Amino acid sequence: MEGGAKSNDVSAAPIAQPLSEVSTDIASNIKYHAQYTPHFSPLKFEPLQAYYAATADSVRDRLIKQWNDTYLHYDKINPKQTYYLSMEYLQGRALTNAIGNLDIHNAYADALNKLGQQLEEVVEQEKDAALGNGGLGRLASCFLDSMATLNLPAWGYGLRYRYGLFKQLITKAGQEEVPEDWLEKFSPWEIVRHDVVFPISFFGHVEVLPSGSRKWVGGEVLQALAYDVPIPGYRTKNTNSLRLWEAKASSKDFNLFLFNDGQYDAAAQLHSRAQQICAVLYPGDATENGKLLRLKQQFFLCSASLQDIIARFKEREDGKGAHQWSEFPKKVAIQLNDTHPTLTIPELMRLLMDDEGLGWDESWNITTRTIAYTNHTVLPEALEKWSQAVMWKLLPRHMEIIEEIDKRFVATIISERPDLENKMPSMRILDHNATKPVVHMANLCVVSSHTVNGVAQLHSDILKAELFADYVSVWPTKFQNKTNGITPRRWIRFCSPELSHIITKWLKTDQWVTNLELLANLREFADNSELHAEWESAKMANKQRLAQYILRVTGVSIDPNTLFDIQVKRIHEYKRQLLNILGVIYRYKKLKGMSPEERKNTTPRTVMIGGKAFATYTNAKRIVKLVTDVGDVVNSDPDVNDYLKVVFVPNYNVSVAEMLIPGSELSQHISTAGMEASGTSNMKFALNGCLIIGTLDGANVEIREEIGEDNFFLFGATADEVPQLRKDRENGLFKPDPRFEEAKQFIRSGAFGTYDYNPLLESVEGNSGYGRGDYFLVGHDFPSYMDAQARVDEAYKDRKRWIKMSILSTCGSGKFSSDRTISQYAKEIWNIAECRVP
Repeated sequence: MEGGAKSNDVSAAPIAQPLSEVSTDIASNIKYHAQYTPHFSPLKFEPLQAYYAATADSVRDRLIKQWNDTYLHYDKINPKQTYYLSMEYLQGRALTNAIGNLDIHNAYADALNKLGQQLEEVVEQEKDAALGNGGLGRLASCFLDSMATLNLPAWGYGLRYRYGLFKQLITKAGQEEVPEDWLEKFSPWEIVRHDVVFPISFFGHVEVLPSGSRKWVGGEVLQALAYDVPIPGYRTKNTNSLRLWEAKASSKDFNLFLFNDGQYDAAAQLHSRAQQICAVLYPGDATENGKLLRLKQQFFLCSASLQDIIARFKEREDGKGAHQWSEFPKKVAIQLNDTHPTLTIPELMRLLMDDEGLGWDESWNITTRTIAYTNHTVLPEALEKWSQAVMWKLLPRHMEIIEEIDKRFVATIISERPDLENKMPSMRILDHNATKPVVHMANLCVVSSHTVNGVAQLHSDILKAELFADYVSVWPTKFQNKTNGITPRRWIRFCSPELSHIITKWLKTDQWVTNLELLANLREFADNSELHAEWESAKMANKQRLAQYILRVTGVSIDPNTLFDIQVKRIHEYKRQLLNILGVIYRYKKLKGMSPEERKNTTPRTVMIGGKAFATYTNAKRIVKLVTDVGDVVNSDPDVNDYLKVVFVPNYNVSVAEMLIPGSELSQHISTAGMEASGTSNMKFALNGCLIIGTLDGANVEIREEIGEDNFFLFGATADEVPQLRKDRENGLFKPDPRFEEAKQFIRSGAFGTYDYNPLLESVEGNSGYGRGDYFLVGHDFPSYMDAQARVDEAYKDRKRWIKMSILSTCGSGKFSSDRTISQYAKEIWNIAECRVP
C-alpha cells in the first residue's frame, strides 16, 4: 500500500473463492466477480467498477454465508426475537463497516493493491444509503450493529426510500434540495426476497359478517416486497437482517386496454401510487394528499412487518390453533422507534381478530405484552397527532379499533381512578375537539405498550414528571430510561484508526472495542507526556484529513493549527445554530476592531456548521443562509481570516460525520435545556477526545458526569428554570446583553449582504407571540455562552491541559456504547437472550 502502488497483478486468476481471508485469493474472488457478475462493460476496472462490480460482491459472499448460517441457527433454536420498527435508518457506508466487522480490512486493502487499486479510493465510490435523516435513524443503525455484535436474535424493519430526504446543495440562495441518488445505479448490499411479498390495503370499508365479526374490504391493494440488507456483528458469526419494504403493484393492476387507447397515466395509476409510497422520506404534509401519503408510509411499514412476523411465528409453531397465540409474546418482542410505527398496535389487533379469529380480550392481551415504545421527543410538534377524518378515510377498520381502545381505557380510568376524571381530555387517545378531532399517537402507544422508555436520564425524568405524569400514576412500573449509545466500531475504531491504535497500545488490549468501559483504564496515563505526544499527533492527522476534505467540497482552505470548532446536526431552532453563529459574528466584530498585535494574542478558530434544514422550515433555512453569508465575508477578510474562518459543511451525512468527528476539538451541543431528548453526536465527539461546550440537556448531563465537570464547558439555563424564564420574558422582564444586541445590529447593518434577516432576528425579539419572544432562550443564554467560549480560548492556549482534557473525555465515554444500551433493552424490556451462531 505504501507510496500508492498501482501494480496490476495479472497473476490473480478469476476464481470464486468466497470465504478466503488470504489477500491473493481475495484478489482472485474480486476478479471473478468483475468477470462473472458484471454490472458494467467489461473493459474498465477503475475505482467505480472495482467497488460496484467486484469488491462489494466479494465481501457480500462472506456475509451471505454468515447470514444463511444465522437464519438456520435461529430457526433451529427458535428463540424469542426482537423486531425493531423504525421509519429511519442512517446506515452510512457498508463496505468499511463490513470489512471492519469481519476483521478483513488489511486483507482487502492488500488484495485491491494487487489489482492496481487503493481501498481508500474504492470505498469513496459508495454512496450513503438515503434511508434516514438525523439522530433517530443513526441510533437505529447503531442498535442494529450492537444487536448483531451481542449475538441477539433481532431484525430491523424499515422502508426502502428511493430518494431519501434530499441531497443538500449550498448556493448563493442558501440551501437547495435535490433528490438523493443512492439508488441511481443500485445498492450491492441488498438482496431482494421475491418469495416475501404481502398485500397492503388502503381505503375501502368495513363489512359486518353474519357471525358478527368484522372484515375490512374493498379499496386499494398494493404489494410489499422485501429487500434484505445484512448486518454483521463485530468479530462474530451472527449476521442479522435489516428488512426494507418496497411498494409494488402487480401486472393485473396495469390496464392494457387504457394504455392502447393512449391513456397512459390512467393505465398505470396503481403502479404510480405504489411508487409514491417509498419515493421520499417525510414527504411534505401541508396538503391532504401529503398527509395521506405519510400515513400510507407508516401503515405500509407496520402492516408488512407484522404480516411477516406473524407468518414466521406460524411457520415455527406447531399447529395453528388459537391456543398457540398465547405463545406469541413469548417469541416476539416489537419495539416502536418513536410514534411513526404506532399503527402496529391497531394492525396487530386487526390481524389477530379479523384474520386469526381471536376475541378482543385475547388479542389485547397479546398486543400489550408484545409491544414496547421508545419516546424520542418532548417537542409538541413532533408528538404525532393524526386527523380523525384522514384516518377514517384511509384506515376505517383501524379507527374502529382505536375508538374501542379509547373507550375501554376511559371506562377503566373512571372506574379505577375517578380522581383522574378531570385529566381525561389530555390522557385520551381520541381528542374530540370540535374544530379538529385528532388521534394522539403517543397516548395510543403509552396505553397499549407494556413498557415506555425515554432515551437519557433527564429526558426520561421529564417524561415521568411532565409529559406522561398522569399515566405514571396509573402504571408506575411501565416507564423506564434507556440512555442512548453509539457503536464504538464505526464511531472510533474504523473512523479514527490512529487514535484507536494508540488506545489499544496503552491499554495493551483491543477488547475495549466491545467493552467500552475499559477506556476508563486510560486515566492512569492522563498526564503521561509520551501519550500526550502520540494523542496530539493522531488528532493532527485527523484534522489534516478533514482540512483536505473541506478544501475539496467547499473550496475553503482551513488551517489545521487553529481550534476546530464543530456543530453538526439537523438545523432546528431548539438546537440553536443561531446562538452559535451570533457568537461567531460577535467574535468577528471584536477581531475587526483589534490591532494586529492584539489579534496575535487570540485563539485562532475554524468554526464548521453542518446539517439539513427541513425543506419547508423557513427559519431553519434562514439560519443556513446566514452561516454561508457570514463565511463568505469572514473568509475573504485579510485582516481576520488567519484568526477566524467559518464554513458551512454541505450535505451532512454519516460519511461526512466520519470525517468531521475525529477531526474536531470543540463540539457544540447547545440546545435549550429540556428540549433535546438525548443527542448521540455528543457521545461520538466525546469518544473521539473532542471537548464539549453545552447546556445541561439530554445526554450532556450524563456525559459531563462521566468525563468530569472540569472537562466540559457548561453554560445556560437549566431545564427547570426554562418555564419561569419564558414567563419573565412575556412579562417584559428580560434585559438583553449588550453583546447580543451588538451582534444582531451588525447583521442589520448589511455587513453580511442584502438578504433580509429581520424575520429571523425578530424570532428572538419581542416578549411574546408566534415567531417572537425568543422561545428557545437564545438571548438569555448568550452572555453565559460567550463567557464559556472565552474559557475555551484560554484552555486551548494551554496545550498540556487541553490534551489531558481530551484524553479524559475519551476515558469517560465507556457508558455511551450502544452495546450497553442494547444489553439493557434485551434484559429489561425485550426479555431476549444471546443466540450465538456456533
